[in-house]
Amino acid sequence: MTPTIQTADLRLEPGPLSAYSILALDLGTTTGWALRGLDGLITSGTTSFRPGRFDGGGMRYLRFTNWLTEIDRLSGPVAAIWFEEVRRHAGTDASHIYGGLMATLTAWAELRGVPYEGVPVGTIKRHAAGKGNADKAAMVAAVRARGFSPADDNEADAIALLLWAIETNGGVA
Repeated sequence: MTPTIQTADLRLEPGPLSAYSILALDLGTTTGWALRGLDGLITSGTTSFRPGRFDGGGMRYLRFTNWLTEIDRLSGPVAAIWFEEVRRHAGTDASHIYGGLMATLTAWAELRGVPYEGVPVGTIKRHAAGKGNADKAAMVAAVRARGFSPADDNEADAIALLLWAIETNGGVA
């Protein structure tokens, strides 16, 4: 599990909304993430929760829990979480994995009192690319136009979600 990480210097003006970390997630086997830290710096990347050959069915969720805890500890602490709310999946496995990751995320956040909220895919795409049905290439291009270099569409979606959260809600869930 080797995450890719990038950093962009898009700082907010000092004030109450920039005084805490917020996390945006594109949940999946390869999870895209974007984090605005306490200093206003945006960091993003992807991480894989693909099970190993000898892993039991719940190991991906335990690894996801550990990853969230580490992000919270290192960025500290996460004050709000936004995640891409997917209503339709390409296949049964994808929907099961998404549901498991979402359940793990919401349970983790509830235990810590961290507010969280799902944002519909069309809302994120409309904000980033101007079309609610923008394809993956359009999303990557829209995020690149904002000064980022996402490794893939998962990271691009997480960055777009974080930017949406900051620009429309100040990052407050």
